Order: sequence, then structure tokens, then C-alpha cells
Amino acid sequence: MTGRPGRTGKGGNQAGAGDLLELVRSGRAVTRGALQQATGLSRATVGQRLDRLFRAGWLREGAGGPVGSPLGGRPSITLEFDDSHAVVLAADLDTRHARAAVLSLTGEILAEHGGTLVVEDGPDAVLGELGRWFAELLAKTGHRGGEVCGIGLAVPGPVDSESGRVVQPPIMPGWDGYDITGRLSRAFTEHTGAPAVPVLVDNDANLMAYGEQRTGHPDCTAFVLVKVSTGIGAGVVVDGSIYRGVDGGAGDIGHIRVGADALCRCGSYGCLAAVASGGAVARRLAASGVPAASGSDVRDLLAAGHPEAAALAREAGRTVGDVLATVVTLLNPGVLMIAGDLAGTPFLTGVRELLYQRALPRSTAHLDVVTSRLGDRAGLVGAGALVVEHLYAPDRAEERLSEMGV
Repeated sequence: MTGRPGRTGKGGNQAGAGDLLELVRSGRAVTRGALQQATGLSRATVGQRLDRLFRAGWLREGAGGPVGSPLGGRPSITLEFDDSHAVVLAADLDTRHARAAVLSLTGEILAEHGGTLVVEDGPDAVLGELGRWFAELLAKTGHRGGEVCGIGLAVPGPVDSESGRVVQPPIMPGWDGYDITGRLSRAFTEHTGAPAVPVLVDNDANLMAYGEQRTGHPDCTAFVLVKVSTGIGAGVVVDGSIYRGVDGGAGDIGHIRVGADALCRCGSYGCLAAVASGGAVARRLAASGVPAASGSDVRDLLAAGHPEAAALAREAGRTVGDVLATVVTLLNPGVLMIAGDLAGTPFLTGVRELLYQRALPRSTAHLDVVTSRLGDRAGLVGAGALVVEHLYAPDRAEERLSEMGV
């Protein structure tokens, strides 16, 4: 039987081992016969390329037993991605707190740690401490540093994805243009004794959106997450990929002007974050005598049912909802997710009140407005997924196989 023509890649080459891995990982082709049919490669060529993936430890035979072959004949053994050959490290920085974790290649969190880590202490100190956390987490899980294939980091500021450096971050003093990937890689090596591994950095809202979309809404082709904590930011996932804009600035809705006279940490007046973020609500509570210094303090007050905190959170939600009416009209998402310190009933009620009032019914007819499912773990899951998708993408997988001598 003649299959469809194989994928033609760079230099006119047909589908390589990396392409076959992608087909298996995505579930689009999980037997040798299905891979032949999907790529048009001969049985022998498919076998040769699969052999490279088996020798690298990236594929294994599935436990489900033989299944029918699309090419007829005897049932075929299923193939599956072997997630036991490596682990990923991930960290999610907020302004005064951080979380770190060891994850499997399929996104399962194997161990995690959260604690105080203040971004204003500067990148050298913060990233050095993360290296120590990583070493302790690896020891806790029984994994060696040499088993780590990459590190993902979420930060509360705009990131140039090509360089991994933050660009003019309003709430990360001292981090602008800093070599985050180099410092975190060195910290990992210093604390584990393992060779350097790739480090990928992205904005926290982007990675939260990526984690939430992949795990809870994989069929949603236009997904928006809004994180409301010390600041306000949005992550957008379109057709399964993070939309970053031309230089990483997409989603920075916290600096849309809403006409107020409050001074924002970016130096401008009237930004959305200056009047409706967790930090803004905390300042208003403090001014009225309620102890609150950050978005996390507001979150604790909301959890305790504090009436003034609830009223101010609802008011902030209405202000954000007014801005989100424009976002929804522009992007027409299927899911709008509210996450972060203020992501509770009062804030969500306020968002819905203004969003549905200001946006055209056509824009919201098929829109689900929801809250986070992964909670504090969303950034970790997204950072881990970013690393895996980068390292096992077809072209990068081919490069890594060659580097391994396979």
C-alpha cells in the first residue's frame, strides 16, 4: 500500500526521528503502521528512525497490548513516550514569594517547595537561592542533577523570549536586561554538580495560561488568562501556542490607562494595575486601617470573609471587567480565566457585571468565564510544559539525538 507523501523538512529531507516522536507524543500515530501511513515512509525507514528513539530512551512499547494496524495484517504493538528518562525543573517567581518543583516529562509534579523570595533582592541572590531549592528537591525525589533535561522559569514581567531577559519590568527592580538564563544555569550547576542544561524564561501569566490551557482546556483554540495579584497581566494561548507579540509585551493589560490619577509603579498615572490590582486593593485597605501590604494579604482577608476586602475586590473586578470587554471583543476567546490573589467570588462577580454589560453579545455568546483550576501550580506546570515542548520539538529533537551520538 502506498501512503501519503512524507513530511519534507529542511534540505528536502523526509520526516525524521523527531517527527515520528511528535506523532507518538501527540497521539496522532502510535503504531509502526500508523507512522508509515502518516509519513509515507517505508517500513524499514520507520524502523530505523524508531530505533534511534528507543536507543535514546525516549520511546517504549505501550502496556496496552497490540492494536489493529491501519495497513492491515497482524495487530501492531503500540508506542508511547517514555517519560522516565529525564525530569524537568520549574520555578514561578512572584514579587515576594516563589514556588519550585521537579516535574515529570508529562507534567506530573514530583516534589515542590514554596517560600519567601523577594524579587527586589535582585536576580543574583534570587536565582542563586533557586539553585539551592532545586538541589534539595532533586534529593527529595531521588533524582540526580544529570537526569534534568531543562529548567523553566516564570517571572512577573515582560520577557524577550529569544534572549530570556526581562524588558523594563515595572515590579522587578534590577532585573532589566539581566542574564537570567546564564545565572540560573550556573546556580543549578553549583548546587548539583551537574552539567548546564537549557533554561527557558517567560512571563508568569503566559506560563499560567499555557499550563491551564493544556491541562484543562486543550480544545480551546483561543484562551485568555488574567492574573490579578500584586500587578495585573494576561496570557494568551492561540492554537496551542503562547502569543507573545513582537518582543514579549503581549498581554500587559495592567498598564492600560483607565482614567484614574493613581501613580503606577511603572511611573505613569492611571494604569489599571494602579487602581485594580491586589496591591492597589491592599493600599486602600491599609488606608482605612486594615492591615494589608500585598495581594497575598488581600487573598487571606477574602478567604476569611472580610466585608471591606470583598467590597473593594468586587469594585476592582468591575474596573478590570471594563477593560476585558475590549480584550474579549478583540480576541473572541472561548475561555477567559481569572487567576491570582484576587481570583475569588467578589472579584469574579465584578468582572462579569461589567464584561457582559460592555461587550457585544456576539463576543460573549460562546465565552466561559472561569477561575483557575491549577491554582498556585499553574505557572509551574506551564514552565515545565514549555521546556518539554521546546526540547522534544522535531527539529530540536533531531539536534539532541545527534549530540547524543544516537
